[in-house]
Amino acid sequence: MQNIEPLDIFPLWALLIGIVLIVLLSGEVGFRVGRLRARRAHETETPVGEMVAATLGLLAFILGFTFGLAATRYDIKRQLLVDEANAVGTTYLRAEMLPEQRDEIRALLREYVDVRIAVAVPGKLAEGIRRSEELQSRLWRLTVPVAIKHPNSIIVGLFVQSLNEVIDLHTKRLTAAVRNRIPFPIWAALYGISVFSFAAMGYHSGLTGTTRSLVIIAVALTFSVVIVLIADLDRSQEGVLRVSQEALSQLRQSMK
Repeated sequence: MQNIEPLDIFPLWALLIGIVLIVLLSGEVGFRVGRLRARRAHETETPVGEMVAATLGLLAFILGFTFGLAATRYDIKRQLLVDEANAVGTTYLRAEMLPEQRDEIRALLREYVDVRIAVAVPGKLAEGIRRSEELQSRLWRLTVPVAIKHPNSIIVGLFVQSLNEVIDLHTKRLTAAVRNRIPFPIWAALYGISVFSFAAMGYHSGLTGTTRSLVIIAVALTFSVVIVLIADLDRSQEGVLRVSQEALSQLRQSMK
């Protein structure tokens, strides 16, 4: 049901530590290779520096591209949640004017909102999706006899339209939240370019004969934080950048 990526097995804090260690190790390996190369062969420093700058520029481009994907998806998830809250609220109001089954339908809609809020709790996603779809089926089964009995009712027609929108938004939210993830090849390219970029930086330092700079730690930490921030945006039920359920919570309060 959920699109699981290979790196999802690692929590975000472990991912941060792992990325920092990997890029620092890459820089150290590059530094040692550069020192060895400087002793055995003459290699001009300027072309190497230009290639390192080009590699870092490519890394910055990939970071920006991936962050843009994750941020756009995050904005879509926020907007879809607001749209769903509005759709459920409209359906709830229109249900009050139905000629039949109004109390049962409104009770199911209140339960539906409770389930949608609970979906955001870590570990409750699969159960929440199953329960949501079950409630949708029950709502539709209650609506069909009313629509058949009152085929010319404008109120019934409007209610059916809004209920159909609620069901459609469930699919859209499910797709945006758990299925449209950043593809693993992009993650692989991002991590690979990061490793080669820091290895190139270390190689350049070793080639020029300079000592290891502590600045490399700050650079590695900065790049790693950005990568983990992207991973946080890409994961729906983990991290600090989760979509607020305030719109649904306010809707549930109004239903009382």
